[in-house]
Amino acid sequence: MRIVCLSDTHHQHDRLVVPPGDVLVHAGDFTRRGAESDVRAFDAWLGGLPHRHKIVIAGNHDFCFELNPAARAWMTNAIYLQDEAVTLEGVRFWGSPWQPRFYDWAFNLDRGEPLRRVWSRIPSGTDVLITHGPPYGILDATDRGEAVGCEELLLAIRRVCPRLHVFGHIHEGYGEQTVDGTHFVNASNCDLNYRPVQAPVVFDLTPKETL
Repeated sequence: MRIVCLSDTHHQHDRLVVPPGDVLVHAGDFTRRGAESDVRAFDAWLGGLPHRHKIVIAGNHDFCFELNPAARAWMTNAIYLQDEAVTLEGVRFWGSPWQPRFYDWAFNLDRGEPLRRVWSRIPSGTDVLITHGPPYGILDATDRGEAVGCEELLLAIRRVCPRLHVFGHIHEGYGEQTVDGTHFVNASNCDLNYRPVQAPVVFDLTPKETL
């Protein structure tokens, strides 16, 4: 299964060259500030892509998905996950938009117990984990060198051991890293200056990995 990973496109999705694949994953921040028009434009764009399956979660810019449950209905060309799982062709995906509190943006939770409760819901046997924010210490460094990822998420990953973890949020953390059998992808397409210059990341789940 070829998984194409995107995140943090910030309403500039149509400026990307998206590689072909089986599953398109977007790890949040596809709008500027959660306007319905942004969501519908993004959804229409998704509808023109050839991938068999598309999975989307929200991010801290996508306010409407936190404030208005009806926003899910605007996403007609992808599976929207919010603390939920879906199995596609035998591969188990789980997605969540939450992150450690970041000013007054959407999907904020305090570090510690509030985030621990969310991540405790990640089921064992998850193959592909999709979150908006990174785990602590992995592709989470800001331009000032601060590690700002979620400690509780890192502990949950050690419990679940997904094959692939896709996230974004920290634009300058863009890249890939493998740790203890999990391949981590910070798929942020926009750089620190909100220019969509960071390419989508492609990851192949081998047959052995999907068993």
